[in-house]
Amino acid sequence: MFTIAALYHFTRFPDFAALQQPLLEFGRAHGIRGSLLLASEGINGTISGDRAGIDAMLTHIRALPGCADLEHKESWSEDQPFGRFKVRLKREIVTMGQPDIDPRARVGHYLNPEEWNALISAPDVAVIDTRNDYEVGIGTFEGAIDPETKSFREFPAWWEANKDRFHNKRIAMFCTGGIRCEKSTNYLLGQGVEDVYHLKGGILKYLEEMPPEESLWNGECYVFDNRVSVGHGLVPGPYFTCHGCRRPLAPEDKTRPEYEEGVSCHQCHAEHTDADRARFRERQKQIALAKARGERHLAEG
Repeated sequence: MFTIAALYHFTRFPDFAALQQPLLEFGRAHGIRGSLLLASEGINGTISGDRAGIDAMLTHIRALPGCADLEHKESWSEDQPFGRFKVRLKREIVTMGQPDIDPRARVGHYLNPEEWNALISAPDVAVIDTRNDYEVGIGTFEGAIDPETKSFREFPAWWEANKDRFHNKRIAMFCTGGIRCEKSTNYLLGQGVEDVYHLKGGILKYLEEMPPEESLWNGECYVFDNRVSVGHGLVPGPYFTCHGCRRPLAPEDKTRPEYEEGVSCHQCHAEHTDADRARFRERQKQIALAKARGERHLAEG
């Protein structure tokens, strides 16, 4: 059984690039897979490994400057959800494109799952899903507003165009693990919105703790690893990934005429050229050959 740890922490790393190689070497030495993002504003990522390896890696990360109180969320999988370990340098650990955002200064009110249920059932509350459209497409909270954004960078423009809809409303926002809401709630507070709330620990914490019979969640939660989706109790769901566009697919989508394994699906078939599809077919051929040898191709993550 592999332990999967999702984590993020906002802190100042004056020389974050200097942390990359030591993290990479430590993780590889302890059998860690997955990915970590480093930026001047902190660290973000999802990693997997055996219990001892994850514990060692988390201890190592918490020893970084300002990371002693880093929190993480855990789930488990019988299969290794990642193919390799990467540590990447970024401008932001979650890209919003707003240079003045600083979640360390102030954020919205945190709510646990029980408090969240009560809040989003109130008539004066607008519930906003801050995730990307393909994530919202497979599951969200009852009555949540979908901004239909393709990336988190689009959220500020969406808010500017739609803010008048929420006059005299309390705003409740949520995302997968909580990191996007750290930035979006700080942004709204900076825009003069007074009553802003967000789900502490995100959807993952909610699905871990909330009994299905009391849940206001509908569908599955998209996750950024080979599980693709999880449901209540963080049990892996039925979705799989189109390797042509990386969007989630339901089992029945395999029967659509646009679907070709490793090449395209109904969502991306019209987006690719014949040359793209030829390249994807060759990649899929190499993945199949690697699998036949009992190996894992790098394209699988």
